[in-house]
Amino acid sequence: MKKKETFWSPLDNAAKIFPAIRNKEHTTVMRLSAVLTEPIVISSLLKAIKKAEVRFHYFKVQLRKGFFWYYLEQVDESIRALPDDNVPCKAFDMNKENKLLLRVLVFKNRLTVEFSHILTDGHGLFIFLKSILIYYFKERGLISNNQIDHFLTTDFEKEEIEDSYHRYFKENIPTVTRQTKAFHLPFQLRSKPRFDILFAILPIKEIQQKAQEKDVSITEYLVAVYLLILQDIYFERMGKGISPRNNIARIQVPVNLRKIYPSKTMRNFSLFVMPELDFRLGKYSFEEILKIVYHKMQVETDEKLISKIISRNVGSEKKILLRGIPLWLKSLVLHLKYYSEGANQYSGVVTNLGKVELPPSISNKVDLFAVTPPPPNKKLKLNCGVIGYGNKLVLSFGNISKSKDFEQKFLHFISQQGINVKLKNKI
Repeated sequence: MKKKETFWSPLDNAAKIFPAIRNKEHTTVMRLSAVLTEPIVISSLLKAIKKAEVRFHYFKVQLRKGFFWYYLEQVDESIRALPDDNVPCKAFDMNKENKLLLRVLVFKNRLTVEFSHILTDGHGLFIFLKSILIYYFKERGLISNNQIDHFLTTDFEKEEIEDSYHRYFKENIPTVTRQTKAFHLPFQLRSKPRFDILFAILPIKEIQQKAQEKDVSITEYLVAVYLLILQDIYFERMGKGISPRNNIARIQVPVNLRKIYPSKTMRNFSLFVMPELDFRLGKYSFEEILKIVYHKMQVETDEKLISKIISRNVGSEKKILLRGIPLWLKSLVLHLKYYSEGANQYSGVVTNLGKVELPPSISNKVDLFAVTPPPPNKKLKLNCGVIGYGNKLVLSFGNISKSKDFEQKFLHFISQQGINVKLKNKI
């Protein structure tokens, strides 16, 4: 492979908010783990990481401050394999010697990659971890060259570092309307460190069968369960004479825009659809919720509606007045806007990275994958990550509250549908 030139890059449109809102708790760091069937051989892993850092050299960057915007600058720093202390999604300390916005963690047979959302989205995180696995098993002599995706053995293309939001931005598109405030879980926060994860492992065939019976996808099925449990908690409060301030439950579901627009970008390129229930209209049956979620997901992933959201997000960035505001003031405005508007508009998050496929020769060398979205903010309190491999679907509930009531209700409902649930505090 050719030697790569040093470069710098402005943040992509989605990444611009993250420097303004991140802190030691709300870290904006996401985590993806692969649990292998055998202990990891460190010498082979180090060689695999070296290959990955050459192929994905654009991830070897640090966050820098300009006068008007943050930007990314490439650094000549190796990606190291660090011991995993099982404290997930920790903030990246820019004052330390390690300036990178990613880390590779190892514990026995578990390989983990953590990325700042400033760098990429779940798709980029997954591609990077998968590449390390492919390179690792190649070093172990378990996978042949013809089984390795051409993408991993060739030089990068410039399109991989483009801001695809700008590429697909359209002028003079009407913007989306502002959402009303959403219902939030009424639980008290835990004492620091707050972030805790509960894993649930489900047989994919069993939940797939239930989803197919309802003519919905697994994502739509899980989002419907999420809304159902929020409804239960809402009306429990009402039954106790406590009237929640907000009456809309709304779930943020990330959508990989690479499935809608042709793009090879490895930067952020996702938006959200947000199925919702209005509790002022009364209680919904699970079948009614499924219908609402299904149609909302179909409508809001239409390219024309997606273009409205891109138009709003990129259009505001292009405004001359905003571009001329100094960074310290931009960061303050973005921070206030996020907590006054963004975090108020949804009740939960369900991030589904889909089902992982690996070359047949190494498919039995990995037991499962688990994805943990960034720690939720103090209003949201809880979120859920989903990923499948083989016959195992792993749900990761990230929680910063004292209560496990939501997870218990969610998984109890799943088990009532005849789906086996296995709980784990650690993967």
